[in-house]
Amino acid sequence: MFVTYNVNRAILILMPTHKLTPEIITAAVEGFEQQKLRIDAQIAELRQMLTGTPTGTAASSEVPKGKRRMSAAARKRIGDAQRKRWAESKKASSPVAPAAAKPKRKLSAAGKKAISEATKKRWAAFHAAKKAGTPIVARKRAAKKTVAKKAPE
Repeated sequence: MFVTYNVNRAILILMPTHKLTPEIITAAVEGFEQQKLRIDAQIAELRQMLTGTPTGTAASSEVPKGKRRMSAAARKRIGDAQRKRWAESKKASSPVAPAAAKPKRKLSAAGKKAISEATKKRWAAFHAAKKAGTPIVARKRAAKKTVAKKAPE
């Protein structure tokens, strides 16, 4: 029994699937494998014509390789070698010790007193200028001029 369909003005004929026996399926598989081998050979010839050297397509399509596994002895050798490299690098870097930290600087009583007096003097000047009613910009300029004059002394 054949079923036909009209698909975009082309007739599609479907093979009956209920009469496929194992012998027919086996023969079809063998035929397709032969076609595949023939096509692979033609592809290899074409690639050889392109590069001038034989390609490895035939060898790669024969048997796929499984997952490569490493023996325990090989893993041990690799691990020992890596540990040896790390030991050497740590040994080389160990003499470079951090320099002794400088002691923390402390402010003397005289220094604290000088800072305190200077701060009080600045605030007194600020409040005096504010009381006099001069604008802030003029106060800042005046403060800079007084500092500049005092510096050369």
